[in-house]
Amino acid sequence: MHSTAPNAPLPTTRITIGELAQRSGLATSALRFYEREGLIRAERSAGRQRRYPRTILRRVAFIRAAQEVGLSLDKIRAALASLPDGRTPTKADWDRLARGFRRDLDERLAHLTRLRARLSACIGCGCLSLQSCGLYNRGDRAATRGPGARYLLGEVPGESD
Repeated sequence: MHSTAPNAPLPTTRITIGELAQRSGLATSALRFYEREGLIRAERSAGRQRRYPRTILRRVAFIRAAQEVGLSLDKIRAALASLPDGRTPTKADWDRLARGFRRDLDERLAHLTRLRARLSACIGCGCLSLQSCGLYNRGDRAATRGPGARYLLGEVPGESD
């Protein structure tokens, strides 16, 4: 059994940005970015140094997990804003938020599956036809239809393309 010496100092309730970076595995620049984006919040010491509550480690872990599954910072921000008093997500919170994220993830998976099928067909066809290739976009004419790889997104090249 591990015991603490009677006079050993208790862990502080606040940690520095360096300690947060070390514990979370993120660069301090990423943590400052999260703060600018309103995802985390620090208090300032008398010397204007950032001090984070120790519970911020769970909040940063939540942000990283959400990013790993491909969620945008806007969606992560909205999810965190739904928590009372800006607190760190609990397991129950994560379960509730994950159910909401599932629809986005299912849509992303379906899109990636369609994209993979198109890329496989394109690579395997060998036609190299610039007249009928779904990837070709002469003069960037598909840009009038919106951003991104319009043909890979499922649009069919038209007469004007």
